Amino acid sequence: MAKRIAVVVSQGQSAAPTKRQLEEDIVAGLLMEPGIDVVVIPHLYDLKADGTGILALRGIMGNMIVLSWLYERGARWTLDRAGIRGKEGLTTIKAAEDEDEEDEDDEQAEAIDDKERVNDNREIPNRKIYCLDLRVHSAALPYIDEVKRIARENAMQLVPLGIGMELGGQPKPEQLQRFVQPTNDTALPVVGPLRVPSDDNGTPSVPATQLTRIDEEPGRRWYPVIDYSRCTNCMECIDFCLFGVYGVDKVETILVEQPDNCRKGCPACSRVCPENAIIFPLHKTPTIAGASIVAESLKIDLSKLFGAPETGETAEQAAIRERDEQLVLAGREAVGASVGLPKRHEAKVAEPKDELDSLIDALDNF
Repeated sequence: MAKRIAVVVSQGQSAAPTKRQLEEDIVAGLLMEPGIDVVVIPHLYDLKADGTGILALRGIMGNMIVLSWLYERGARWTLDRAGIRGKEGLTTIKAAEDEDEEDEDDEQAEAIDDKERVNDNREIPNRKIYCLDLRVHSAALPYIDEVKRIARENAMQLVPLGIGMELGGQPKPEQLQRFVQPTNDTALPVVGPLRVPSDDNGTPSVPATQLTRIDEEPGRRWYPVIDYSRCTNCMECIDFCLFGVYGVDKVETILVEQPDNCRKGCPACSRVCPENAIIFPLHKTPTIAGASIVAESLKIDLSKLFGAPETGETAEQAAIRERDEQLVLAGREAVGASVGLPKRHEAKVAEPKDELDSLIDALDNF
């Protein structure tokens, strides 16, 4: 039987009619599509680790498409935190700014950044997870078309043993299509354990869509999510946070150990992270919420990205203020800059500026 792919629709936190309509239009548009299983869950970010929503997602073994009201990066690492992992699946659903800057940013980051990231040493399951941002389009059709495209790509991975391997590589998609749907009436039937079922016209056929709705009512949550593709395990977040949110696992890797200890609305640890590896998916600032940007690897001024421009604060100053506000609200004493600030600047040896530094300085002055 042909491979099936799971499509997860994460509902918005609010019951806004426009959001619900878009979600239901997408579900309705996929109901008769072969090879697709649709799972409708409450808002992904709010799901509890032991709730039925996460348990259902953990039960999906193959490739997965997740449509949510979050940035791609925010959704991906929210899933990762729940133990739902896979290789990044590429999607054509992109915000306009991402389409313009993505390729250039990736090339520069690879050329400049040679730091070891936590994700470099993690085992990633051999499957793909595609994350689609429901805020990009207001109509269902672009998402339905993209899901169908990914589903076709997924089906093409069903390769009978030996097909194309005599050439030392995988067959092209158009070759596979001709294999499962011949263009003449003299082709031999597909045989073997991985045969693709077909109808009388030779069209590949699989059972119609299966729809599952998860009945769970989680409360709204607020907690950080770590992007391990950027995290260097520097531990600055655990030093700075005074609410016991962070911890380490058995191999001394940073993790969000007590997510519900986090103070609602406080993104302070994200501001002090030197790699922009800490995401608060529901924060109003895109850089903190998981928008795709390259931070330190391109020597961008983080104080401008993560600070508070309306008050003229740097990222560090804003983080200190936010942490002190939460300490006071919790009945504790403010600590200001005396606790948990990065020590990396103190030990750093001053080096002469290179051409890129001078260029950035000139741009700042301009």
